[in-house]
Amino acid sequence: MKFYMIHLMPFADLDLNYDKTYNSAWVTLPNTYYDPSKGAKLYNRYIDELVYADELGFDGVCCNEHHQNAYGLMPIPGVIAGALVRETKRCQVAVLGRALPLLTYPLSVAEEYAMLDNISNGRLIAGFVRGIGAEYHSTGVNPAESHDRFHEAHDLILQAWTRPGPFAFEGKYYHIEYVNTWPRPVQQPHPPIWIPSQGSRETIEWASHPSRKYTYLQTFSPVDQLARFMALYYQQAEKYGYQASTQQLGWATPVYVSDSDEAARREARPHIEAFYNKFLRMPVEMLLPPGYLSLASMQAVTDKIRSGPAAGGYTIEDLSAKGMIICGSPDSVAQQLETYQKQVKFGKLIAMTQFGTLPHDLTVRSMELFAHKVMPRLRHIGEEAATAQVHAAE
Repeated sequence: MKFYMIHLMPFADLDLNYDKTYNSAWVTLPNTYYDPSKGAKLYNRYIDELVYADELGFDGVCCNEHHQNAYGLMPIPGVIAGALVRETKRCQVAVLGRALPLLTYPLSVAEEYAMLDNISNGRLIAGFVRGIGAEYHSTGVNPAESHDRFHEAHDLILQAWTRPGPFAFEGKYYHIEYVNTWPRPVQQPHPPIWIPSQGSRETIEWASHPSRKYTYLQTFSPVDQLARFMALYYQQAEKYGYQASTQQLGWATPVYVSDSDEAARREARPHIEAFYNKFLRMPVEMLLPPGYLSLASMQAVTDKIRSGPAAGGYTIEDLSAKGMIICGSPDSVAQQLETYQKQVKFGKLIAMTQFGTLPHDLTVRSMELFAHKVMPRLRHIGEEAATAQVHAAE
């Protein structure tokens, strides 16, 4: 198994009583809640935590893109990635990802990622996402065009990396007479591509296609849903005529480690409950605007919607029981992850080691325990074939 640290960079100094007046920390929460003097300190603290993950031996560090919210302060993840490729020495740097349908000029991502790949000398992981529904409220892009814009932008970027330029690109949304990207990526034909998702059937079918075989990441999901969506990937790969590798599948989830199960739960409780009940809070119509999902995908994620960001009222006991946080002593965390890996067959764990209001000292202590006492115990798992998983979704 490979281990990555993801940081959402939340505004940890958020007034958690905001929900007495506003129904979400996204889109409509006034930016007067943001204090730049506190935010400046948080950005630098968070970058330090990501760099420390490299020193601890994580295989990679991850940043991502969200707009107009207190949940994640990375509207331009390339800025953070630019700092990380210089400050880290050995680990991969993953941008998970750029929301392609929101862009009017997708070649900016081809250029940005190529620069990062050059500066890091081939350590970039290129993440592409559609962006969650809230991003479409923030940017004014039509969510019904999301899939088509995503696929066209992806094709343009891939061609910019792999075809000799200059050449013309004529699509439905993008018309560029001269595609001639400088610089070209160090990794050839292009950096590895990861596709985070919340369970869109179309995304799973597309990512698993033999011409792509992209790493698919399931984000912040209960284990039963995780198993279902990952089984769909294995099943789809079989329909395409090949057996998927565990390294094509990853799980992004909060992880907290302390000296004992009791201490871990006590220390993590206020921060993980704030994360799910305050930072991730949004009404369903904000999460899933009309046209964002097809009917098939809407049916597939119905359970996730009902128990997701709109639900609220989570306790750490609820979250632990559903596998929505991995929390405990090093032994407990290792056992939980090994059990889930055998059940689900994923090869990459993207651990969110800081969440909500979790302070720096607890974040660092958890990272150290995870790196020194959990990762070595699990390195050997996750490489076996996963043929039994193929039929779990049928």
